[in-house]
Amino acid sequence: MSGRAADRWAETRAPSLAEIEALADAAFAALPEEFRTLCAGVRIHVDDFPDEETLTEMGCESEFDLLGLFRGVGLAQSGEVVSGQMPNAVWLYRRPLLDYWAEHDETLGHLVTHVLVHEIGHHFGLSDDDMAGIEAAADDITPSEA
Repeated sequence: MSGRAADRWAETRAPSLAEIEALADAAFAALPEEFRTLCAGVRIHVDDFPDEETLTEMGCESEFDLLGLFRGVGLAQSGEVVSGQMPNAVWLYRRPLLDYWAEHDETLGHLVTHVLVHEIGHHFGLSDDDMAGIEAAADDITPSEA
């Protein structure tokens, strides 16, 4: 590693919740327009970790087991909003995402896009192949990370 590259990393901190949220917003904006239109009303949240209730519900052994989660009534189930129902939402979990990123050879932007598409895909009841196609379309127009 050159001195210049080492200097850059010496000053780099882990992305904050707001920075992960900005990555998620950029990833969402890069998704195909038809997909984004169908996502109207789906909220994106970023937390450090899932709460204890979610960990228990999902059968997680560790707070690092879950990278993201869709909560709500997906279009595959009925899509109808019922009075008093919480809005459909996707949660991205910063610390598990960063842990996964540190262990794998992919950019953080790609990882955030992948988890976001996967979780929103649950909203639509999409297959893994459908989600891979949407993710590939987003990769084609997402600027590379510096």
